Amino acid sequence: MAEASEDQSPGFAQKLFAPLVDALDGIGRFLTLTAQTVSWMIRPPYRIMQLLSAMDFLGVQSTFIVALTGIFSGMVLALQMTYSLRAYGAESQVGAIVAVSLAREISPVFAGLMVTARAGSAMAAELGNMRITEQIDALTTMAVSPVQFLLSPRLLAAVLMQPLLCVLYSCVGMVGAWLVAVQSMGVDLGNFLANIEKVLVPSDFYMGIVKSIVFGFLICAIACSQGFHAAGGAKGVGEATTRAVVQGAVALLIANYFITSLMTAM
Repeated sequence: MAEASEDQSPGFAQKLFAPLVDALDGIGRFLTLTAQTVSWMIRPPYRIMQLLSAMDFLGVQSTFIVALTGIFSGMVLALQMTYSLRAYGAESQVGAIVAVSLAREISPVFAGLMVTARAGSAMAAELGNMRITEQIDALTTMAVSPVQFLLSPRLLAAVLMQPLLCVLYSCVGMVGAWLVAVQSMGVDLGNFLANIEKVLVPSDFYMGIVKSIVFGFLICAIACSQGFHAAGGAKGVGEATTRAVVQGAVALLIANYFITSLMTAM
């Protein structure tokens, strides 16, 4: 009986600590692959066409959904602020409040979430399909680094295009705020613009840009890691895609808090 209990104890310990081991293994694989991806960015040969294609997919093709989300975000912010501030006779501050909210928080976060849902899921699914159909192994056989050919251009494109999408979101959001506050609810245009000019400072803009760069990096790194390490056929690709979206969104929100805390303190 003693021998039987000794034989069972390793199995029990393995089951008990399996989730922790899997989590640590996943973090290690993610950090290793991300470090390799970053290191390949500065090493020739440079995949310019791959970079341009990734910039088009991540940036240009995300323009519509980001702009659509931005204009309605600005409209609903202006609507809520106007109704709330009008009770205190301060509806002229609507433009300033919406501008700061968009620049510092809403634009980088919502643009990042839209890119995660649209492009992050697609990248994870594409790389996962390439993995299970052995296309990634074929690149290695042809002496082409799959990390350099597939991942580095995507990561660089995300870092370059995400700030531009954030700026687009802010601009379109302010147009939506103007339509609702000034054109629909009668807020004075002069006060609307003057308060924006008085309250909005460059540091608000810089905070949004810094967040967008970090968010773009996290979104792409997580999506590429999940797709690159996908296994288990079509089901595994679906699970990797789901993990890419969920982990990307959660990482974005966590990073948003820490960046906001750091930059506000500075």
